[in-house]
Amino acid sequence: MRSETPSAAADDSAPGDGLVRAGAIAFIVGAVATLVTVAPLFLGSDPFPTVAYLVSMLMGVGFLVAGAGVLRSIAAQRRRARAVQAATIQPR
Repeated sequence: MRSETPSAAADDSAPGDGLVRAGAIAFIVGAVATLVTVAPLFLGSDPFPTVAYLVSMLMGVGFLVAGAGVLRSIAAQRRRARAVQAATIQPR
C-alpha cells in the first residue's frame, strides 16, 4: 500500500541540496572517466579519444557545483538564523 504522506527526506530538502547531489553525480562520473582514461597508460594499450578526456573534466565541474550548493545552503542557514535573531530581539 502507498502512503499518502510525503516522506521525511522530501520535507527536509534545503536550498542547495539539489546542487550538491548533481555535483556529486558529476564528480563520480568524472572520477570514473579519469580512471578509465589513465588505465591505458599502465596497461600499455592505445589511449582513448579526446572525448574521454573531456568527460573526465566533469570531476572538477562536479566539485565546483557541489561547492556552490554548500555555499547556497550556508547562505540560507545564515538568513534563517538572522530572521530568528531579529524576531527574538525586542526593541525598547
